[in-house]
Amino acid sequence: MTYDISIIIVNYNTKKLLKNCLESIFKYTKQVNHEVIVVDNASSDDSIKMVNKDYPKVKLIKNKDNLGFAKANNLGIRESKGKYIVLLNSDTELKSNIFKNMYEWMENNKSIGVSTCKLIYPDGRVQSAGGYLPNLLRVASWMLFQDIPFVDRLIKPFQPHKELSPMKNDEIYKKSNNLEWLAGTCFIIRRKVIDDVGYLDEDYFMYTEDVDYCYRVNEFGWDIGYNPKYELIHHKGASGSSEFSVRQEFKGIKIFFKKHYPAWQYPILRLILKAGALERMILFRLIGSTDRVKIYEKTLKTI
Repeated sequence: MTYDISIIIVNYNTKKLLKNCLESIFKYTKQVNHEVIVVDNASSDDSIKMVNKDYPKVKLIKNKDNLGFAKANNLGIRESKGKYIVLLNSDTELKSNIFKNMYEWMENNKSIGVSTCKLIYPDGRVQSAGGYLPNLLRVASWMLFQDIPFVDRLIKPFQPHKELSPMKNDEIYKKSNNLEWLAGTCFIIRRKVIDDVGYLDEDYFMYTEDVDYCYRVNEFGWDIGYNPKYELIHHKGASGSSEFSVRQEFKGIKIFFKKHYPAWQYPILRLILKAGALERMILFRLIGSTDRVKIYEKTLKTI
């Protein structure tokens, strides 16, 4: 049997979040033929028991180890039978029939290979949903001086949204944009793109695999689509620690540059990342955020 969409959720010890996510999918997803696949990365919190008991229609893939985000999603993709594949974080909740709407939008826009919607916090605040592909200048801006007013007008931002800064740049996510990469929080892939581009790169354990995939999608001539007309709630940060996130993000950028750019750029990238980590340590020390200082101290040692 084939489906219009296959919704794939990777789970690792997020039982309560996963339950809320699944509940919202079955409540709101109507008038579109769909399947739901949960890939569990060896959870120890009874997530598997909950899915088996409460959601017998869900196809469950049980891994013996935590394989990371990219590899686990690839297992789900290989088992899926949808015309479109939706990679969805377990810490998201639907508030409308978003997948029917996004399905119809992509059906009417055949050049779009990968898409996403507006991501919001439960209180309605806008989140990052993507940006522009990284290069040395954009990474330097992100690391060192992106909080300076109007810099984003001169340098297309790798990470447009700066939640802790007065220069948050929310506006970029309030209108349709031809962004160059999209957040893997909700990542809608056309099946033909899988055929062309292949699967997520499993060298990334978690973070930056979405940037890498969009880079490859661009290389094959597909468009990247962002549609802020439809919204998805994302409980950002609820499924992972800040320290882990920061370290994986820095690691992911290094892998990306090694894979896609000339070798001479890599040592420059490392210098930029080190300078950025040092700058953050100083700034967070000045404002008394000792926990964040420690995060960047540990991260600096890994760059």
